[in-house]
Amino acid sequence: MSFHILFVEDDLTLRTALSDALAGEGHEVTVAGDGHEGRALLRERRFDLLVLDIMLPGPSGLELLKELRERDHDTPVLLLTARGDEGDRVLGFELGADDYVSKPFSLRELLARVKAMLRRRDRGQAAFVEQFALGDAAIDLAAFTITRAGEVCTLSPKEAGMLRLLRQRGGRAVSRAEFLREIWGDDQFVGDRTIDTHVLNLRQKIERDHRQPRHLLTVHGVGYRLVERPEA
Repeated sequence: MSFHILFVEDDLTLRTALSDALAGEGHEVTVAGDGHEGRALLRERRFDLLVLDIMLPGPSGLELLKELRERDHDTPVLLLTARGDEGDRVLGFELGADDYVSKPFSLRELLARVKAMLRRRDRGQAAFVEQFALGDAAIDLAAFTITRAGEVCTLSPKEAGMLRLLRQRGGRAVSRAEFLREIWGDDQFVGDRTIDTHVLNLRQKIERDHRQPRHLLTVHGVGYRLVERPEA
């Protein structure tokens, strides 16, 4: 399974080595060289795992962690700390970090820690909650139903699969190619038009006004994303 990882580190050599290694494992890696860039990325999108150096130009890794945990309690965070900085490590755990690695360390050790955290997240996805709300619509993916104002409509297995994939992405865009691969298994007779038709059907079921969607949004040139709590 592929994950999207944010790596915030001002050491270019380490940043390049780790991002190349993780990309070689099939993951998408976004990098930032300072706290300002890291903060902007965290406010713009959601990631599956964060690797944060504590000592950064601009906002520190601890500041970024604190800001993240004010709105996101689930995304795993690995801190990179200077050896002997016990106070930073303790504060990091108090702020909600999941693990840390002390500098200097080997790339092999860091990769092992990252892979272990991704495995734990992958197991957590297996226990993914199948019931959730989109506005005034109650979604039950296991039962293939959407309930609004006491009225129940049925989801097809493909529609339920698309919603599940969108929600697992945590607000990030899912491309049409991903839908085809994950939901249709690269069926050679299914194309982009099929995806768009299913999205239109989903909007008619989950949106109060499918012509002005607030939850299932188009990302032009990419695909679609799901917003569970749209801005007012």
